[in-house]
Amino acid sequence: MDFQSVVDHIGVAACVVSVEKLKDGGIGKFRIVCGNRAYTDSIERPMNGVVMLKRKFVPNSEYTDYMTRDMNFEDSCYQAAVLKKCLHAYVHPERYDVWFDLSFLPLTPDEGDLCYCLYIMEFSIRPNAKRMSTISSDIATSVLETCIKLRSPDDLKKTMHEVCDDIRELCGSEHCCIFLMDTEKRTCSVLAEAFSKDTELISMKNYVDDKFYDIADSWKDTISGSNCIIAKNEHDWAIVKERNPAWYDSISKAGGRSIVLFPLEFKGELLGYIWAINFNADAADTIKETIELTAFVLASEIYSYRSIERLHVLSSRDMLTGVMNRNEMNSYVDSLADRTDHRTAGVVFVDLNGLKVVNDSKGHHAGDRLLRNAARVLKTVFSPNEIFRAGGDEFVVISTDITEDELAVRAEQIRKISKEYDNLVFAVGTAFADDTADIRTALRIADERMYEDKRRYYELHPEKKRSTSAV
Repeated sequence: MDFQSVVDHIGVAACVVSVEKLKDGGIGKFRIVCGNRAYTDSIERPMNGVVMLKRKFVPNSEYTDYMTRDMNFEDSCYQAAVLKKCLHAYVHPERYDVWFDLSFLPLTPDEGDLCYCLYIMEFSIRPNAKRMSTISSDIATSVLETCIKLRSPDDLKKTMHEVCDDIRELCGSEHCCIFLMDTEKRTCSVLAEAFSKDTELISMKNYVDDKFYDIADSWKDTISGSNCIIAKNEHDWAIVKERNPAWYDSISKAGGRSIVLFPLEFKGELLGYIWAINFNADAADTIKETIELTAFVLASEIYSYRSIERLHVLSSRDMLTGVMNRNEMNSYVDSLADRTDHRTAGVVFVDLNGLKVVNDSKGHHAGDRLLRNAARVLKTVFSPNEIFRAGGDEFVVISTDITEDELAVRAEQIRKISKEYDNLVFAVGTAFADDTADIRTALRIADERMYEDKRRYYELHPEKKRSTSAV
C-alpha cells in the first residue's frame, strides 16, 4: 500500500504508525512510517507550548525520537494496528499545553510481523466542550450520576466514598481510591476509598505517612507527560518498572496486578489522584474514558471544596498568630453551651504582661513577634484549634474532655515554656467546668483569675505596667 498517498489525502495532521509483533507474543517497536505535511510540520515547526525531542522528521523512525514514551499512545496504536479496532480520544497530555482530538484507524494488510494503523490528530489551545461530551450513553450516565451525587449532599467525604464505590464497581476492580495532595505543604491523605468484598488489598491509610508524599510526587514522572497510567499487561508493567521501580515493587508486594491512575487537576493545580487496582482489563477502554471524564468532574468539586476550606481558614483564623479568632471563639462557645452530652471543659485565659512597653521601646514589629511567640508557646501545650486570640494581647484556650488536674499541669507548662522567649511573660487564669453547658461561667472565672494574676505581676514589676491598653 502507498501509505504516503493515504496520508497526503487527509486534510489534517496524519501519519501511519507501524507496530512490531514479536514471536513470543510481545510488542516491539512503534515507528512513524510516514506523515503528511501537516504532521511533519507539527514536528519540525511545533506550535507554541509544544516541545519536540527532535525537530527533523525522518520516515520510519521510532516515535520516541520525537516525544517521550507514552503508554497510552502505544496501547491505542496496538489496538488499532494489531487488534484492528477503531479508536477515538480527546485528551490533554501533561507534557503539552494543548488539547488533542485523536483517531486511530486500522490499516490492512499486515506485512509479516508489522501491523499498521492511521493516526490522525487535531489540536487546540482551549478545550472544546462538545468534543469532551461526545461519549457513549453508558459513560454519560455514569458521569451524570457522579455529578448529581456531588451536587446533592453536604457531606462531601461521604459522597466521595459512594462515588469511589461506583467507580470501583464500573471498573470491576478490587480497590478504588481518591487521594489528595497538598503541593505547598507537601502532605497527602486519603479522601475516599472502596473495596470489593473478596479482596486482600488493605487500606491506603496503612501506607500514608510523612514519607509517602515523595512516593506520590514521583507519579507525575511515571505518567511522563501523558494524561494517565494504564498498566494492564506485561508490556505496560515493564514500562512502569523501568520508570519507577520502587513504586512498581510496592504495588506488586501489595497484590496489585493492574492499575489505572489519573491525576486530579484543575486550573493547572495538581489536587491528587484517582486510581483503580486489579480492574477488568477487557473493559480498559471504557474504564479509561469514564475515569478520565469523572476525574475532571471530581477535580472541579475538590478544587471548590478546597477553596471554601481556605476561605473558612481566612475568616476563622487570626492572620498574625495563626490561631483561631474571636468570631470563631464566640461560635465555638455557643456550640459548647448547647451540648447535652455532659463533657468537661477547661478554660485558660492568658494575657501578655509588658506588651505596651515592648511596642513603645522596640516598635510594633517586636510586639508582633512577641504575639507570635505567645501563640507558639500555647500551641506546644494545646491543639491549635483550641486556641483563640480574643483581641489585642489576650488569648483564650478552651479544651474539652480534660480533667481539672491536667488543666493545672498545662497552665504551669505555659509559664515554664514562656521563659524560653525574651520578654514573654503571661498572666494566667484558669477555670474548670464539669459540663460544657457551664462554659460561659468558666470563661468569666478564668478571666477574673487572669486579671488577678496580672495585678500581682505589676505590683512586683511596676516598670512593666502599661499606661494604656495594648492593641
